[in-house]
Amino acid sequence: MTGPMADRPLVQVLIASTRPNRAGEPTAQWVAEQAAASGVFDIEMVDLAKFDLPMFAERAHPSGRNYQMSSTRTFSAVIDRAAAFVLVMPEYNHSYNAALKNAPDHLFWEWHGKPVLLISYGGVAAGARAATALEPVLIALQLRVVGFVPIPFIDKHIHAHDGRGVFRPTEPVGHGLTKALDALHRATQPRKV
Repeated sequence: MTGPMADRPLVQVLIASTRPNRAGEPTAQWVAEQAAASGVFDIEMVDLAKFDLPMFAERAHPSGRNYQMSSTRTFSAVIDRAAAFVLVMPEYNHSYNAALKNAPDHLFWEWHGKPVLLISYGGVAAGARAATALEPVLIALQLRVVGFVPIPFIDKHIHAHDGRGVFRPTEPVGHGLTKALDALHRATQPRKV
Protein backbone atom coordinates (compact mmCIF):
# COMPACT_ATOMS: atom_id res chain seq x y z
CA MET A 1 0.00 0.00 0.00
CA THR A 2 1.08 3.54 -0.53
CA GLY A 3 1.00 6.26 2.14
CA PRO A 4 -1.27 5.65 5.14
CA MET A 5 -4.67 7.30 5.38
CA ALA A 6 -5.06 9.49 8.46
CA ASP A 7 -8.23 7.74 9.60
CA ARG A 8 -7.09 4.15 8.97
CA PRO A 9 -5.05 2.27 11.57
CA LEU A 10 -1.83 0.60 10.47
CA VAL A 11 -2.14 -3.14 10.94
CA GLN A 12 0.98 -5.26 10.68
CA VAL A 13 0.58 -8.83 9.43
CA LEU A 14 3.48 -10.65 11.02
CA ILE A 15 4.85 -13.85 9.44
CA ALA A 16 6.12 -15.84 12.42
CA SER A 17 7.73 -18.78 10.63
CA THR A 18 11.26 -18.28 9.34
CA ARG A 19 11.58 -21.64 7.53
CA PRO A 20 12.19 -21.89 3.79
CA ASN A 21 9.05 -22.83 1.80
CA ARG A 22 6.88 -21.97 4.80
CA ALA A 23 3.11 -22.06 4.62
CA GLY A 24 3.03 -18.85 6.65
CA GLU A 25 4.12 -16.63 3.77
CA PRO A 26 1.23 -17.34 1.36
CA THR A 27 -1.18 -17.53 4.29
CA ALA A 28 -0.09 -14.11 5.55
CA GLN A 29 -0.31 -12.71 2.02
CA TRP A 30 -3.94 -13.87 1.80
CA VAL A 31 -4.68 -12.36 5.23
CA ALA A 32 -3.08 -9.06 4.19
CA GLU A 33 -5.08 -8.97 0.94
CA GLN A 34 -8.35 -9.59 2.78
CA ALA A 35 -7.55 -6.96 5.40
CA ALA A 36 -6.61 -4.41 2.73
CA ALA A 37 -9.78 -5.20 0.74
CA SER A 38 -11.88 -4.30 3.76
CA GLY A 39 -10.84 -0.68 3.17
CA VAL A 40 -10.57 0.12 6.87
CA PHE A 41 -6.87 -0.64 7.50
CA ASP A 42 -3.49 0.27 6.12
CA ILE A 43 -1.50 -2.96 5.92
CA GLU A 44 2.19 -3.66 6.36
CA MET A 45 3.78 -7.10 6.13
CA VAL A 46 6.39 -7.86 8.80
CA ASP A 47 8.43 -10.98 8.02
CA LEU A 48 10.53 -12.24 10.94
CA ALA A 49 12.78 -14.03 8.43
CA LYS A 50 13.89 -10.62 7.14
CA PHE A 51 14.99 -9.32 10.55
CA ASP A 52 18.38 -10.17 11.96
CA LEU A 53 17.17 -10.70 15.52
CA PRO A 54 19.64 -12.75 17.56
CA MET A 55 18.31 -14.61 20.57
CA PHE A 56 17.44 -11.80 22.96
CA ALA A 57 20.74 -10.37 24.19
CA GLU A 58 20.08 -6.77 25.27
CA ARG A 59 21.70 -5.86 28.61
CA ALA A 60 18.71 -3.91 29.95
CA HIS A 61 15.06 -4.87 30.28
CA PRO A 62 13.03 -3.88 27.18
CA SER A 63 10.64 -1.75 29.23
CA GLY A 64 13.40 0.88 29.52
CA ARG A 65 13.74 1.14 25.71
CA ASN A 66 17.47 1.59 26.17
CA TYR A 67 18.40 -0.58 23.20
CA GLN A 68 22.09 -1.09 22.53
CA MET A 69 21.84 -3.43 19.55
CA SER A 70 21.06 -2.01 16.10
CA SER A 71 18.89 -5.07 15.34
CA THR A 72 16.67 -4.24 18.32
CA ARG A 73 16.47 -0.54 17.42
CA THR A 74 15.44 -1.40 13.85
CA PHE A 75 12.81 -3.89 15.01
CA SER A 76 11.52 -1.42 17.59
CA ALA A 77 10.99 1.30 14.97
CA VAL A 78 8.97 -1.08 12.79
CA ILE A 79 6.75 -2.54 15.52
CA ASP A 80 6.21 0.83 17.23
CA ARG A 81 4.37 2.31 14.25
CA ALA A 82 1.59 -0.32 14.24
CA ALA A 83 -1.82 0.24 15.79
CA ALA A 84 -2.62 -3.50 15.74
CA PHE A 85 -1.20 -6.85 14.71
CA VAL A 86 -2.20 -10.06 12.98
CA LEU A 87 0.14 -12.89 13.96
CA VAL A 88 0.27 -15.67 11.36
CA MET A 89 1.84 -18.54 13.26
CA PRO A 90 2.64 -22.22 12.83
CA GLU A 91 2.44 -24.96 15.42
CA TYR A 92 5.71 -26.80 16.06
CA ASN A 93 5.69 -29.73 18.47
CA HIS A 94 2.46 -28.66 20.17
CA SER A 95 3.59 -25.05 20.68
CA TYR A 96 4.61 -21.86 18.90
CA ASN A 97 7.96 -21.45 17.17
CA ALA A 98 11.14 -19.99 18.67
CA ALA A 99 11.22 -16.93 16.38
CA LEU A 100 7.78 -15.96 17.65
CA LYS A 101 8.97 -16.13 21.26
CA ASN A 102 12.17 -14.23 20.53
CA ALA A 103 10.53 -11.31 18.68
CA PRO A 104 8.16 -10.20 21.47
CA ASP A 105 10.89 -10.64 24.07
CA HIS A 106 12.96 -7.90 22.39
CA LEU A 107 10.39 -5.18 23.08
CA PHE A 108 7.72 -4.12 25.54
CA TRP A 109 6.07 -0.71 25.02
CA GLU A 110 5.98 -1.19 21.26
CA TRP A 111 3.49 -4.06 21.77
CA HIS A 112 1.80 -2.78 24.91
CA GLY A 113 -2.00 -2.51 24.89
CA LYS A 114 -2.46 -3.06 21.16
CA PRO A 115 -5.10 -5.41 19.72
CA VAL A 116 -3.99 -8.59 18.01
CA LEU A 117 -5.54 -11.35 15.90
CA LEU A 118 -4.09 -14.83 16.00
CA ILE A 119 -4.08 -16.85 12.79
CA SER A 120 -2.69 -20.29 13.55
CA TYR A 121 -2.11 -23.20 11.22
CA GLY A 122 -1.01 -26.79 11.43
CA GLY A 123 -2.48 -30.25 11.05
CA VAL A 124 -5.61 -31.58 12.68
CA ALA A 125 -5.21 -29.22 15.69
CA ALA A 126 -4.98 -26.21 13.35
CA GLY A 127 -2.28 -24.59 15.46
CA ALA A 128 -4.67 -24.13 18.40
CA ARG A 129 -2.14 -25.51 20.89
CA ALA A 130 0.42 -22.96 19.69
CA ALA A 131 -2.07 -20.12 20.10
CA THR A 132 -2.98 -21.31 23.59
CA ALA A 133 0.69 -21.56 24.57
CA LEU A 134 1.36 -18.03 23.28
CA GLU A 135 -1.45 -16.47 25.30
CA PRO A 136 0.56 -15.93 28.56
CA VAL A 137 3.25 -14.10 26.55
CA LEU A 138 0.63 -11.81 25.02
CA ILE A 139 -0.91 -11.18 28.44
CA ALA A 140 2.50 -10.21 29.85
CA LEU A 141 2.89 -7.67 27.03
CA GLN A 142 -0.71 -6.51 27.58
CA LEU A 143 -1.62 -7.27 23.98
CA ARG A 144 -5.40 -7.67 23.61
CA VAL A 145 -6.42 -10.77 21.66
CA VAL A 146 -9.60 -9.83 19.81
CA GLY A 147 -9.90 -12.78 17.43
CA PHE A 148 -8.60 -16.21 16.52
CA VAL A 149 -8.70 -18.06 13.20
CA PRO A 150 -7.39 -21.66 13.28
CA ILE A 151 -6.50 -23.23 9.92
CA PRO A 152 -6.41 -27.05 9.93
CA PHE A 153 -4.47 -29.14 7.41
CA ILE A 154 -2.56 -26.16 6.06
CA ASP A 155 -0.97 -28.18 3.23
CA LYS A 156 -4.41 -28.58 1.64
CA HIS A 157 -4.75 -24.78 1.43
CA ILE A 158 -1.44 -24.01 -0.32
CA HIS A 159 -1.46 -24.41 -4.10
CA ALA A 160 1.32 -23.77 -6.60
CA HIS A 161 0.74 -20.84 -8.95
CA ASP A 162 3.40 -19.22 -11.16
CA GLY A 163 6.19 -20.88 -9.17
CA ARG A 164 4.97 -19.76 -5.76
CA GLY A 165 2.51 -20.90 -3.13
CA VAL A 166 -0.95 -19.36 -3.01
CA PHE A 167 -3.32 -19.77 -0.07
CA ARG A 168 -6.89 -20.82 -0.89
CA PRO A 169 -9.28 -20.75 2.06
CA THR A 170 -12.24 -22.94 2.74
CA GLU A 171 -15.51 -21.12 3.32
CA PRO A 172 -15.31 -21.48 7.13
CA VAL A 173 -11.74 -20.11 7.21
CA GLY A 174 -12.70 -17.18 4.98
CA HIS A 175 -15.76 -16.44 7.10
CA GLY A 176 -13.68 -16.72 10.28
CA LEU A 177 -11.18 -14.17 9.00
CA THR A 178 -13.96 -11.75 8.01
CA LYS A 179 -15.44 -11.89 11.51
CA ALA A 180 -11.98 -11.56 13.11
CA LEU A 181 -11.12 -8.52 10.96
CA ASP A 182 -14.42 -6.91 11.97
CA ALA A 183 -13.44 -7.42 15.62
CA LEU A 184 -9.99 -5.97 14.95
CA HIS A 185 -11.55 -2.93 13.30
CA ARG A 186 -13.79 -2.33 16.31
CA ALA A 187 -10.79 -2.71 18.62
CA THR A 188 -8.80 -0.06 16.75
CA GLN A 189 -11.53 2.59 16.94
CA PRO A 190 -11.42 5.29 19.61
CA ARG A 191 -13.52 4.34 22.60
CA LYS A 192 -16.61 6.46 23.16
CA VAL A 193 -16.93 7.90 26.63
